[in-house]
Amino acid sequence: MKKYQFPVLIEQDEDGIYVGMVPDLKGCHTQARTLSELEKRLREAIRLCLVIEKETVSQNRFIGVHQLEVAV
Repeated sequence: MKKYQFPVLIEQDEDGIYVGMVPDLKGCHTQARTLSELEKRLREAIRLCLVIEKETVSQNRFIGVHQLEVAV
């Protein structure tokens, strides 16, 4: 069984729900009320996306995430 590592973006919406997205897998995202539940759901979503992709998934090296504030 091949192992993959993916960077995951996690945000919290205005209702306190955590939203997780996997940028390397198109359409791969989920949500949950707790971070532990979100991690379980993300693992499941990633597995499903990998089954659907069926082609080689690129494994980019994670560098970091920054939050920028911009005044307009």
